[in-house]
Amino acid sequence: MTKDLRINSKVFSEGTMRAPNRAMLRAVGVTDEDFEKPMVGIASTWSEVTPCNVHIDKLAIASKQGATNAGAVGMIFNTITIADGISMGTSGMRYSLPSRDVIADSIETVVGGENLDGLVAIGGCDKNMPGCMIAIANSNVPSVFVYGGTIAAGKLHGESIDLVSVFEGVGQLNAGQIDEEELRAIECAACPGAGSCGGMYTANTMSSAIEAMGMSLPGSSSNPAVSAEKLADCEEAGAAVYNLMEQGIYPKDIMTKEAFENAITVVMVLGGSTNAVLHLLAMAHAIEIDLTMEDFDRIQKKTPHLADLRPSGKYVMEDLHRIGGVQAVMKMLLEAGYLHGDCLTVTGKTVAENLKESPDLQEGQKIIRPFNNAFSEDGPLVMLKGNLSPRGAVAKMSGVSVTSHTGPARVFDTEEEATEAVMRNEVNEGDVLVIRYVGPKGGPGMPEMLSISGILVGKGLGEKVALITDGRFSGGTHGLVVGHIAPEAQVGGPIAFLKDGDQITVSSATQEISVAVSEEEFEKRRKGWVAPPLQTRGVLGKYAHNVTCSSRGAVTDYFNRDDN
Repeated sequence: MTKDLRINSKVFSEGTMRAPNRAMLRAVGVTDEDFEKPMVGIASTWSEVTPCNVHIDKLAIASKQGATNAGAVGMIFNTITIADGISMGTSGMRYSLPSRDVIADSIETVVGGENLDGLVAIGGCDKNMPGCMIAIANSNVPSVFVYGGTIAAGKLHGESIDLVSVFEGVGQLNAGQIDEEELRAIECAACPGAGSCGGMYTANTMSSAIEAMGMSLPGSSSNPAVSAEKLADCEEAGAAVYNLMEQGIYPKDIMTKEAFENAITVVMVLGGSTNAVLHLLAMAHAIEIDLTMEDFDRIQKKTPHLADLRPSGKYVMEDLHRIGGVQAVMKMLLEAGYLHGDCLTVTGKTVAENLKESPDLQEGQKIIRPFNNAFSEDGPLVMLKGNLSPRGAVAKMSGVSVTSHTGPARVFDTEEEATEAVMRNEVNEGDVLVIRYVGPKGGPGMPEMLSISGILVGKGLGEKVALITDGRFSGGTHGLVVGHIAPEAQVGGPIAFLKDGDQITVSSATQEISVAVSEEEFEKRRKGWVAPPLQTRGVLGKYAHNVTCSSRGAVTDYFNRDDN
C-alpha cells in the first residue's frame, strides 16, 4: 500500500464536512486527482524592490514544476522582503532585522493555516534566508531551502566592483581621492542585474551556512542567480521535498547541533558576515538547539580562515562557483576532519555521502588557500567580552592588521550624528567611534552600519579609527569594527554610560572590549540615567517590546524578559 503523504492536508481532502474547503481549492485549480496528493507550499520572496529578489518569481515556478512532476500539488505563495543596501544609512534600515521575523511568521502562518504537507522556501536578500529557516523550523514539515543566488560582479576600468565599492566611494569622494564623475561611474556599474550582493556578505554567508547545515541541495549556495544551474536547483528542490516526505525526514532530523557546528565552521573558513552569529543563534532557538556565543568562540579558535573573498579579500561568490563552489570547500574540510560527515541532509543522504559526488577545488585556483598557508590559523569572527560588553560582542578581523586599539571615545546616540561628524573630519585617527541606542530594542531593529564603516574605509581610517556599536554591521563591512555589544544601551548596558574621552580598548588578541572606568564610576553614571522611551506603534513598536538580547539572536519568541 502506498504511503499517504498528506500529513496535514488530509483534513480537508476527504469527507463531506470538508466540501466547502475543497470548493475553494477547486477554484485555484485543484482536481479530484490532486486531493489524493500531498500539497507542497512554495514560499517565494519575489519582489521588484531589490535586485536580490527580482528574479525569484521564475525560480518559484521551477520549484512548483519540480514538486508537481514528483507527484505533489505545488502551491506558490509570497512573503515580503526589503533591500538592506537600499535602506542602508536611512531610517528604513531599522526595518531590516524585524523583516526576518515578519518573513518567518508569514511563511509559518501560510503553512499552518493552509495545512500544507511540505515546503520549499526561496530567499534572496539577507533576512530572507534566516527568515525562511526560522519558518521551516517552526512549521515542522519536510522542507528544503533554495538560495536565489549571487549577483554577477560589476566591471569598471577592468576591475570587479560591487555595492560596497559605492559606499567606500562616498568616503573616497569626501577625502578628495575621486571626483563626482568617478563616483557616478562606480554607482552605475556596481550592480549589473539580478542576485544578492556578490562578496562573502550576509546573503552569501547565510546561503553557504545553510548548505553546510544540510538544508539546501549540494552546490546550490554558490550557483549564480542568473544561470541554468539556479533554475535546476529550484526544480530539484521541489522533487527533493517529495523525497523527504516519502522518507519521513523533518527539519529537526537535519538541523542538529552538529549541523550548526558544520555551518559555523564553513562561515569561519570563508570569512563570512558577523550577521551569521545573530542568525544562526535565532535559527537554533527556533529548532530548539542549545547554541550559544561560546560555541562560536570554541569553533573559531580551531578553524582557519582560508578564503580570499570580499569584503576583505579580492574575489566574489561567482569566482568561488567557477572553481567548485561551497561543495568543493566542504569536501576539503571533511577530508581534513573539520566537518561532521554523518549529518543528514535534504538529499536523504549524509554530508559525507553527498561530498563523494562533489568536485574537488579546481587545480591552480587562488581563492581558497591550503591549510598550511591560511590567512589565519583561527576564524575571523571573534567573540569579545569585557566590562563594556559583559554578554559578548562580535568583531570581524579578516583583512585587519591591527589586533589591538586603545583610544578616546567619541560618543553618538545616532548613526546620522556620527556620520556628520566623520564627514566634517571631526573624528580623528586613534579615536573610538561609539554609536549606541541602535540595538534590537533601541534602534529599534538593530540597524547595520555599512554606510559609516564604508565611509571610514574610503577616507583611509578603516584601521585607524575603531567603530563600536550595539547595532550591527553589514556583511560588506570591513575594518576595525565591533558590533552586537550586549547588553544594549536601551536596557542599561554599560555602553549607555560612556562619555567622550573615556579610554576604550578593543583587542582581538585577548578577546577584550573594555573601558577604563571603574565599577564605582559606572554606578554613579547609572543613577542619573533614564532609558529613552520605546517605540510603541506598528511593526517597530511590536518588535521593540518583544525582541531579546543580540546575544540570544534577537528573537521575538517568548523568553524570560529579564534576560534582555
